[in-house]
Amino acid sequence: MIRALRPLLVKEFRQIRRDPISLAMLLVLPVVLIVLVGYALNFDVKHVPLAIFDEDRSPASRAFLERFTHSEYFNHQHTVTTYREIDRLFTGGLVKIAVVVPSKFGEELLAGRDVRVQILVDGSDANTAGQATQNAARMTAEYSNRVTAFALWKKGATFAAPLDLEPRIWYNPDLLTSHFLIPGLIGFIIVLTAVVSTSLTVVREKERGTMEQIMVSPLRPIQMILGKTIPYLMISLVAATGILLIGYLLFDVEVRGSLLLLYAGITAIVLGGLGQGLLISSLTDSQQVAFMASVLSSLLPSFLLSGFVFPVANMPVVLQVLSNLAVNKFFLILVRGVMLKGAGLSAVWEQLVYMLIFAAVTLGIATRRMQKRTL
Repeated sequence: MIRALRPLLVKEFRQIRRDPISLAMLLVLPVVLIVLVGYALNFDVKHVPLAIFDEDRSPASRAFLERFTHSEYFNHQHTVTTYREIDRLFTGGLVKIAVVVPSKFGEELLAGRDVRVQILVDGSDANTAGQATQNAARMTAEYSNRVTAFALWKKGATFAAPLDLEPRIWYNPDLLTSHFLIPGLIGFIIVLTAVVSTSLTVVREKERGTMEQIMVSPLRPIQMILGKTIPYLMISLVAATGILLIGYLLFDVEVRGSLLLLYAGITAIVLGGLGQGLLISSLTDSQQVAFMASVLSSLLPSFLLSGFVFPVANMPVVLQVLSNLAVNKFFLILVRGVMLKGAGLSAVWEQLVYMLIFAAVTLGIATRRMQKRTL
């Protein structure tokens, strides 16, 4: 088997070396993508453009508004005097949130009466609007508790909240988006590059006529599949190592669990991606068709149905069932468990088994189709 595979492996490595585009897609593109996406895709909403409408202009209103002007979550850019100006700023996209302090704000506080502060939010960007509203509400509640405590202190009483919430966030204490996204990007990028590069390489040989020469050789279909798979598997593992190094050096995302278990999961998903690419190449004879089929069958499921960005539990039941066809969904559970939580084999063995089954099925069907072509 090894003696028969050696010439085919040498041929594949030479072909990859002579095709700089495929080599760049396998080695350079994953690193470039993880740097770009890691910096560009960020769900941490900070420095939201803020407008202030202070109808009271009292020491109390200024003390309240200082919580917004000196916060990292808001960037005070405009001070307005009418609602029409707020509407104009919202329409022009110059601000995303406006705080309106009513007249007699300070007087009502001193009298111990409730005061309603208005928070206007531009809802065209739902994510920014939601987080900005939560931050504004939290800061207002903190100021309200401070005023209440001060008023009670002046009367000789003390203020103590009946419940004391002490949140403890595990695995990602700072809630950094990069720690959530980088592990998911590993599978997303590797699957995409493996499927596209493998399918295009085989179809390119069909168009050039070299595939027919391989078909009439003494090689068996399983040997042909191994000869096509092993070089790309090795290169994909090198690319995965580069992604892990970039994630650690640039985004401080380290592997808390077993490296051996992590690479076992990476190997399983790469084999599944290569099998998917070979299967697509066995069904198509055009590079354009192979490229479109590869992108649609790897990009969309990996991005939309895997839980990479959108939680699977929030999807309709039909899509939750279809998400089980996305192998990246199970890799996400494994890679986030190993990298962020330090999970062992007992916690992720089911995901590993599913990925191996997916790889065996795709490679098996591709081998069967190669055997039919040979016959």
